[in-house]
Formats: sequence, C-alpha cells, structure tokens
Amino acid sequence: MTHLSNYGNDRLALYTFESVIKFIKCWTNLSLRTVPPLQLGEKYFHLFPNERDPIWGYPCADRRHMQIWAKEKSCDQLPKFLVIGPQKTGTTALYTFLAMHPAIVANYPSADTFEEVQFFNGKNYYKGIDWYMSFFPVPANSSSRFLFEKSATYFEGEMVPQRVKALLPHSKLVVTVIPPSKRAYSWYHHMRAHNDPTALQYSFHQVITAHDGDPRPLRSLRNKCLVPGMYAKHLERWLDHFPASQLILIDGEELRSDPVYVMNELQRFLGIQPFYNYTEHLRYDKRKGFFCQVTEEDKTKCLGRGKGRIYPPMNESDAKLLKVSTGEGVTERVVGKMEESYCACGLCYLGMKIEVDENCKGL
Repeated sequence: MTHLSNYGNDRLALYTFESVIKFIKCWTNLSLRTVPPLQLGEKYFHLFPNERDPIWGYPCADRRHMQIWAKEKSCDQLPKFLVIGPQKTGTTALYTFLAMHPAIVANYPSADTFEEVQFFNGKNYYKGIDWYMSFFPVPANSSSRFLFEKSATYFEGEMVPQRVKALLPHSKLVVTVIPPSKRAYSWYHHMRAHNDPTALQYSFHQVITAHDGDPRPLRSLRNKCLVPGMYAKHLERWLDHFPASQLILIDGEELRSDPVYVMNELQRFLGIQPFYNYTEHLRYDKRKGFFCQVTEEDKTKCLGRGKGRIYPPMNESDAKLLKVSTGEGVTERVVGKMEESYCACGLCYLGMKIEVDENCKGL
C-alpha cells in the first residue's frame, strides 16, 4: 500500500484482486465477509501498527502520480535545503542571512510558529503535502531560485530524518552547532527570560542534575537543555538516511564572529548562483554585539532584543559535568579553529575542527 494517490492507472492490481476473490469462491469453502470502511481500517492498523503513520513520498518520482496531480502543483514548490537546528545555536541569524540572498526564498511565516513551519515533527505532518507546500511560493524560474525552510526542532526528532528523506530525497541539510554546554546554558536562560516557572524555580545545576524521580516539569526542562546537544546521537540518525555529502555542519560561534566567511562557504556547498557578497550587506553593531543586516538607508537592522543576551558566567563545576553528560569532549569536541573547512568521516565542518577518533565508526 502507499499513502500517495498513484494508483490512477493501475489496472493490474484490480485484476489481481478480482481474480483472487473468484478463486476463493470457486475452489474453497471459505466464507468471505466484509465490514464498513472505518472498522476495516481499524482492523488493518491493528494487524500492521507500523503503518499507522503515513510517510509522504516525493510526488515527482512517479510518472503516474504526476499525471493525476493538479496542473498548478509542482515539485519546484518544495524546498531544496533545510536548516534543521538545533535550537539556540544561531539558526535564527542564519535564517535571516540566507533570506537576504536574492536567489534564496524562505517559507511564508506561520501564524503559530512564526518563521518555522515545523512540518516534519509533530501533528503538522498529518496535514499532508498540500499543507506543507502552501508555505512556499511557486518560483517563476525554478532553476535559479532556492526555496528553504528553517525549523530548529527537526534536528533531534526521531522520525524526522526518515520523513525528510521520503519527501525531499535530494535536499541538503544545514546544521548549526555550538559547544553543547553553552547550548544547554543558553536554553536555560532563554526559558528564564520567558518567565518559565520551572526555570525560575530551579537553578541551572538543579536542572541538569535532575533525576527521573523528580517533578515532570523539571525533567522536561532538563531534557530540553541536554538532549539537543547530544550531536553524535542525532547526526548518526540523519546519516542513516542521507549521504554525508548532503549535510554540512556550521560552527554557530563562527557564524556570530565571522558571518561573511561562513555564508560564503555555505553558498559554495549549496551551489547557489549568483554568488552574494555578504561583505557589503552585513555590519558589526557594537551596541548589539553581533553582525546585522545593512539596510538601503545604510543603517543596521538587527535581530530582536531577545537575541544576543549576555548571561552570567557558567559555574565551572557545571561546565565539567556537562562535558560528560552531553558527550562534549568526545565526538563533538572543538579542538581548534581553522581557516578552511575541515572534513572527517565524510562530513564537512565550517570554521572548526572536530575530533571524532574511534567514533567515526558510528558515523
């Protein structure tokens, strides 16, 4: 079975089904019964629970599907690359810089999740391909425009890599990373800034050392701090479905300190033309402490006040504890800056060298 409507011209399936029924009636003593469609569906998914969730496939891979698809629909309306996170690593800044490029087109904003579509994780996936495609314009010239979306929660989603591979098999994936301990600390203070009662009630140390017997809100905050930063675990899941040549890792700290270099390298990885000179369109803002977009009036347009917050220094003992709990210092250890891209285990890392050692076997 398939969840795509690609059986419009499939006469063989109908012939086979009718022949089997005739054979059973003629040559066996079996009594055939049927039930209403709803009950039949419930029975089917009871027997095959693994097929309960749909997997939306790439529509343009099947000629028969294209013949029955509406004429106004096109696979050019699907994104060519995704920024998949994780959160608090610079994805919003990267999204903003990408949207500045004249050949790159971002998705329409969502009323619920703002600049993120969040299709491949959560309930939005069950709304189907048409719902997803409605967030993207149909490019006037499909060969020269690059549609993309950024959803920072894709990175750690268990089902997301399989779903993305099925619908967007040729898409490229952009991952931004910072040291996991900094990411966890940033998320904790992000929640405090948004008046999260759990973050306000517990210290950072209490959050990252929470046990399974602690209150559920505390465990949930602990997981949101720690789980996205377990980079090796999540990257291995993505690489089970995508070749390493379709994935790039960007150092989020390098993106903040030298965005022109990072954006130039990213353009080369994505194969985007024409090449956009970010030197003329980004400028360091001393008041904000990071690079901002240069407007036509020669002024800087920066991200909101919630970006670039300065937090009190992390406790040294907490930093050491996080290096153990997140795996920092093993697979994701940043051991030195480099002027050129560094590649290991088939993966390329912009602006940093990552030590992988024996863990390459898992990647």
